[in-house]
Amino acid sequence: METVFTELAGRYCGDSERVAALWEEIRSHYGQPSRLYHNLAHLEHVYTQLLDIQPLCADWDSLMFALYYHDVIYEVQRSDNEAQSAELAQERLTSLGFPAEKTARCYAHILATYGHSLSSDPDSNLFTDADLSILGQGWDSYQTYLKQIRQEYAIYPDALYQPGRKKVLSHFLQMDRIYKTQFFYDRLEAQARENLARELASL
Repeated sequence: METVFTELAGRYCGDSERVAALWEEIRSHYGQPSRLYHNLAHLEHVYTQLLDIQPLCADWDSLMFALYYHDVIYEVQRSDNEAQSAELAQERLTSLGFPAEKTARCYAHILATYGHSLSSDPDSNLFTDADLSILGQGWDSYQTYLKQIRQEYAIYPDALYQPGRKKVLSHFLQMDRIYKTQFFYDRLEAQARENLARELASL
C-alpha cells in the first residue's frame, strides 16, 4: 500500500519527503492498536476490490486518494469520522497540488461512505460498494469482520453495543439494494443479506 500511495502522490508532488511524511501520517492512523478492522488490511482489501473495476472508473486517482483517506479519522465515540476524514483529505491533497476539482470529487467519495446511499456520481457508488464488500464475503470471513468490529467497540458493554449494531444491520437490510452498482450487486448482494440477517438473528 505504501508503494501505491507513493506512486500516486508522486504524480502530483515532486517533493519525496513531503510524500513520505503523508504516507507516515496515513500509516500511523490506520496502525493504531485500537483498529482491529479499520486498519491497513482493510485498505488493502478495498484496493483489491477496486482493481477489479478500474476500467469502470472515470477518475481513478480521486478514487485512490479516497481509499487512503476515507477512514483516516476513526474514533468509535465520534459520529463525524467521515466528515473529519474528508476535511483532512482536502487539506493534504491541496498541499500535494492535486487539482481542486479532483479534490472535491475525492471529498464527496469519502462523505458517501456515511450511510452508503446512492450517489449521482458512479465512481462514488463503486467506491462505497467496494468499501462494503466485506459484507458479501463467505460466512467465515464475515465472522472475523464482525468480531473485529466488536473489539473496536469494546468500550461499550453488550447492553449498549447490541442495540446500535441491530440498527446498523437493519439499516442495510431495509435498503432496496445494499450494492448500488451492478458489478457488486451481482456478486455480493445475496451473500451480504444472508450474513447480515444471520448476525442480526444472533443478537
